[in-house]
Amino acid sequence: MPTRWKTARVIAAELQQAALQAADPGRAVARHVRRDGPLLTVGDQGYDLSTTGRLFLLSVGKASLGMAAALLTCLGPWAQRKLGGGLIVLPEALVGAAQAWRGAAASDLRIIGAGHPLPSAGSVVAGQAALELLQQATPADLVICLLSGGGSALLTAPAPGLSLADLQATTQLLLRGGATIHELNAVRKHLDQVKGGGLALAAGDARLCSLILSDVPGDRLDVIASGPTAPDPSTFADAWAVIERVQGEAQVPAAVRQRLQAGRRGELPETLKPEAARALPLQHQVIGSNRLAVEAVAQAAADRGLAPLILATQLAGEAREVGRVLAAIAGEVVRHGRPQRQPACLVAGGETTVTVRGRGRGGRSQELALAAALSIGDAGRPVGLLSFGTDGIDGPTDAAGAWVDNTTVARAQALGLDPLAALANNDAYPFFAALGDLIITGPTGTNVNDVVLILVGDMPNV
Repeated sequence: MPTRWKTARVIAAELQQAALQAADPGRAVARHVRRDGPLLTVGDQGYDLSTTGRLFLLSVGKASLGMAAALLTCLGPWAQRKLGGGLIVLPEALVGAAQAWRGAAASDLRIIGAGHPLPSAGSVVAGQAALELLQQATPADLVICLLSGGGSALLTAPAPGLSLADLQATTQLLLRGGATIHELNAVRKHLDQVKGGGLALAAGDARLCSLILSDVPGDRLDVIASGPTAPDPSTFADAWAVIERVQGEAQVPAAVRQRLQAGRRGELPETLKPEAARALPLQHQVIGSNRLAVEAVAQAAADRGLAPLILATQLAGEAREVGRVLAAIAGEVVRHGRPQRQPACLVAGGETTVTVRGRGRGGRSQELALAAALSIGDAGRPVGLLSFGTDGIDGPTDAAGAWVDNTTVARAQALGLDPLAALANNDAYPFFAALGDLIITGPTGTNVNDVVLILVGDMPNV
């Protein structure tokens, strides 16, 4: 591999770290929460802990451990003594780290490992535990919810008449059908007791403050973790429309079909709606997002002598189509010096989707990169692209994403690999594994969607 490509890949790895540092959950909490004596301030909202009864803590998501640890540090020993109960729900792979932290912190918080991207039996245990915890709260108490990506699968309480298997099958159907995160959550919220404001309803008149690390484009409160503490504008009719769009009417479990149809007919209560939420003592504070991660990449690129340009922070659509579009933009930089001069760093963030057509193994970031590699070709000047999930998990694989450049297709063909066949079969993972171009970070403990960065031109000596 030419030296210039090694340099580009090293720079790309450094820019990836800049994104992950910007999404660090502990730093995000510390930026927005402070305590001065008995006064706890979250954003611009103050809470007098001297007149507060008990504190309840619920932390759910891929970043739940880091967020909980940072909040407890901010609260300090005096405020921690007011804890009336706490629960941390996180992916099963992170339970060991959480148990070790709890031992070192001498915390009595309950820790539950649950499934992701599909809910597991642990998710149901966690959902019931969360409902029971919040139902203890009174108007004199303060409930602090820490929410991050993955919460939709990690925390679930199937609605009456539904089983975990029903929820798993429905989620899998939607994922394979290419449903967007908004569509997926519209369905989830109408099949679950904790989603769509379910936790806010469980807390009743208790003050509820939610600190949110956003993993959805646009930072919509009703979509992040399926909006367990936020009002839900979607309806049963919207949820059924999603099932129809993915042509799942006949494939969805019978109990799910019956519940959604009954809801459409007005026979079941809707989720928490905005007018009802206004009567509850709720605060929502977004403390981190994809936008901040993308901006950090752009700044780190500028610090290294590159000309940065943020293309989007709400990237969406089929991963392979987005990959081709991004490759075309890189080609425009090579040929015409627009929309940015060389050496350039183009950055985009968001969450694409994959409509599964084959039987291979991969994830949306890997598929985006593979499609881009096929379009980059021999651009005449160096072009490299790194696509990764900030949580370190791309689809059902151990990779965060993949790196591609002008040499990817030629190197693959030299090894007897067919990139077109790999793309058609949704089989990007073994393709990039053979090339040594998978990006493997392990679970990062955060999640603010995906980031794509494109390096164009000869890299400066950095």
